[in-house]
Amino acid sequence: MEFKIKSGDIAKAKTPCLILGVYDKRKLCAAGDAVDKASDGALSALLKKGDMTGQKAGCLVAYDVAGIAAERVLLLGLGKPKEFDRGAFDKALAAALKRLSEIRVTDALLALPEPPAGMDLYRTVRHAAMQAAHANYRYQQTKELAKDAPPLLRGLSFWVEGKAEQAVAARAAAHAKAIGEGVALTRELGNLPGNICTPGYLAKQARALGKRFDALSVEILEEADMEALGMRALLSVSRGSREPAKLIVMHYNGAPKRKDPGKPIVLVGKGLTFDAGGISIKPSEAMDEMKYDMAGGASVFGAVLAACEMALPIDLIGVVPSSENLPDGAANKPGDIIKSMSGQTIEILNTDAEGRLILCDALTYVERFDPAVVVDMATLTGACIVGLGRHPSGLFTPDDKLAAEISEAADAAADRVWRLPLWDDYQQQLDSNFADMANIGGRDGGAITAAAFLSRYTKKYPWAHLDIAGTAWVTGKEKGATGRPVPLLSELLIRRAGVDT
Repeated sequence: MEFKIKSGDIAKAKTPCLILGVYDKRKLCAAGDAVDKASDGALSALLKKGDMTGQKAGCLVAYDVAGIAAERVLLLGLGKPKEFDRGAFDKALAAALKRLSEIRVTDALLALPEPPAGMDLYRTVRHAAMQAAHANYRYQQTKELAKDAPPLLRGLSFWVEGKAEQAVAARAAAHAKAIGEGVALTRELGNLPGNICTPGYLAKQARALGKRFDALSVEILEEADMEALGMRALLSVSRGSREPAKLIVMHYNGAPKRKDPGKPIVLVGKGLTFDAGGISIKPSEAMDEMKYDMAGGASVFGAVLAACEMALPIDLIGVVPSSENLPDGAANKPGDIIKSMSGQTIEILNTDAEGRLILCDALTYVERFDPAVVVDMATLTGACIVGLGRHPSGLFTPDDKLAAEISEAADAAADRVWRLPLWDDYQQQLDSNFADMANIGGRDGGAITAAAFLSRYTKKYPWAHLDIAGTAWVTGKEKGATGRPVPLLSELLIRRAGVDT
């Protein structure tokens, strides 16, 4: 999808569809007033007929408006000016995109209204472009689109005034395009079935990215390599599968010319391409959704792609431990004790708590990079969904400064998080009579004890954990991957890179 920035006399702008905002009580936005004047009051006359009052997300399409170059005008309800915030903007954009699809428009020009409350021009353009890119995604690898399916929106332009505004809007659109591509890749990997998207498939996708970008190098560690490193926690999960585990390492060197490139930022994502629970097998209902259990790993792919596309001046390493978790004669059994790469022993009380087993070895592995910060993300616990629902991702870190940094980036990217405690009080729930720790901490505070488990492997660097179990996919009839938390990760990387927004 292409994004362009336009300016000049909006009445002379040639486009299949010009989108103009209308506030409550039929008040046109500034660009709408200019078009209305050029058309000798045609828009005002149309609004007076009562088909639209400016109510939130209302849409009215007008054809062949005299005095302007646009083929049609889509009047878009924004609601009351005092209530026009990001939420209202979201609803209006969604309505406009849906209407464009219904009337089979493939290219449009959006005359931006005043930025919503709490947003500037950069945020407004980026947010609108991101939403358009998200709405444009279609899964097609194993299902063809219907022959009568509406065409995709191929291009969306933004009308702004002034050279300074054009530069800001162009930067926002470029970032949105890059992040949108990262989100789309993450959604595609998450939506693929487990018989296609295996650990080996993820490794191939990583190599393909490495060939695409000169600044990206890729290393794939095989099971023999992991055995030599002592990554027996990770390998204990893959023993129950015929698909060999992979440890995928993607190194983006975007700061080769900086005098002090600094320590690398490391992203670690759980890459369970299918999770049946192992011996502690899951109920059959909705087990098909366990193909999404690699959403954390998929989001690492998406964030790395976005960083490459934006050419961010940072040193970034993405690490994806990938396996399947299936029942087999060689699979983990409740009561088994394994030794992790760190040397700590783990008693397996539930084989369905496998994500933390593959992550703990990956978190130990990344010590060698002397990272500035490590952020891991995983569809780790159903308990996080029970506690927070599906709106924010759970954030865990012992570092208050890092928590604030991630929370601010999340709010800016409209990809929210909520911090949960990580007090030492919870560590005792992981006590074991036979090992250094158990892999579960009981029913109480399940998301917290999972994070507490991971924290035992992250003492040598600043670290945060994102539990994305409730945010990485939509369940039910409209099920599918969301691409979160790629917007948050991308925003965090942009800020760490010091790139203007």
